[in-house]
Amino acid sequence: MKKDILVPFDGSRNATEALQLAITMAKLLQEKLIVLNVQPSFQTVHTKMFFKENTIREYQEQLFEETAAPARKILDEAGIDYELRLRIGDAKEQICLEAMAGNTVLPGCATTGMRMIVMGSRGMHPVLGGVLGSVSYGVVNAAGCPVTIVPYSCAE
Repeated sequence: MKKDILVPFDGSRNATEALQLAITMAKLLQEKLIVLNVQPSFQTVHTKMFFKENTIREYQEQLFEETAAPARKILDEAGIDYELRLRIGDAKEQICLEAMAGNTVLPGCATTGMRMIVMGSRGMHPVLGGVLGSVSYGVVNAAGCPVTIVPYSCAE
């Protein structure tokens, strides 16, 4: 059975607004929030040449902790059940993978994974302008569960 609400969180104002909406939804549905931060892999020729893999991983974990700290405070104050998670790689891909965690069937047939995704949109996509950012647009088109987008204009 699908359960829990996935909230991609990058520390931005619109991600914070999405988190607030997700808290309200989680309380109503009596579900847990999975707050996901995706850090870049930094797997380039230059980083591999100058940095050890464990140094890169420590840096990613440091960035995660810095980004997750405000979310942790909001979630603790809300008094709901939650988990903070870190994934490394392409944000759209990692969000969709997290949403389908534990699912072994096609997305349309899924009975496991997240109930929904609630995320902010930065509206930075060059073609879509202020409507959707490239990550939120990609998640809407690839996710195997409903996606609620909190638009950038709501976060101002």
